Amino acid sequence: MRASLPQWPVATGLARTVLLAVCVVIFAGIPAGAAALRIVAIGASNTHGWYVGNEGAFPAQLQALLRKRGIHAQVTNAGVPFDTTSMMLRRLDRDVPDGTDIVIVQPGSNDLRFLGTVQQRAANVAEMERRLQARSIKTIVYDEKVPLRYYTLDFIHWTREGHAMIAAALLPRVLSMIEHRRNDEPRSRDANAR
Repeated sequence: MRASLPQWPVATGLARTVLLAVCVVIFAGIPAGAAALRIVAIGASNTHGWYVGNEGAFPAQLQALLRKRGIHAQVTNAGVPFDTTSMMLRRLDRDVPDGTDIVIVQPGSNDLRFLGTVQQRAANVAEMERRLQARSIKTIVYDEKVPLRYYTLDFIHWTREGHAMIAAALLPRVLSMIEHRRNDEPRSRDANAR
C-alpha cells in the first residue's frame, strides 16, 4: 500500500498565489508614487467634533466622501475646543505641516463668546489665509451660518447631521481645488521643461 503525501504544501502554495494575484489587482489601480491629498481642518470645538467625536465630525466625513469618489485623501482634524481665532493663528504653523495641500479654516464663534471683536476675528482669519498662501497652501474658510436644526441642545455645537451637511458643502470646493491643481500641473511641467 502506498503512503499518501500530505497536501499542505500544495494548498499553501495555492493560497500564496491567490493572495499575490489579489494584491496585484488591488494595487494596479494606484499610480506609482501616488501621494494622498493632504487636508488639515483647523478650528475649535465644532471642528474637533464636540458631542459627535472625531469620527462624526466634518473632517472625517469629508475624508469619507472624497474616498467614495476614489480620491486618496487624508483629512487631519486640528480642532481644539475653546480656541479663538488668535489661538488658531498661534498654532497654525505647528498644526499645518509642510506638504499640506488644502486647509479648511472654520473660525467658529468663540471670539465673540470670549469678548473678542468682529474686526480682530476677521484680521486673524485674513492673516491665516495670508500665511497659508505664502506657503502655497490652498485655503477654504468655512464661516457660513448653519441652520438651527443642525445644532444640539446647547445651540453651540452641531449634530452628526450638521457635520454631514458641512462635509457635503465642502466637497465641491475641495473638488474644484483638486481640478485646478490638476490643470496647473501640466503647465508647470511644461515651464520647467523649457
